[in-house]
Amino acid sequence: MSIAKFFRNIASEMRKVSWPKKKELTSYTITVISTVVILAVFFMVVDLGISSLIKWILK
Repeated sequence: MSIAKFFRNIASEMRKVSWPKKKELTSYTITVISTVVILAVFFMVVDLGISSLIKWILK
């Protein structure tokens, strides 16, 4: 397979992609950012809890 044919195939497949509308993209972005923030806070609390527990045990 030649490199030109490879890129033609890529272009052909990209035309078939169903791209999200602006409203969908905004909704997905907010969902992803919210999920990341919630998980970051959750793991921060768990980390602080475990750190406090270890410090308490070692005292």
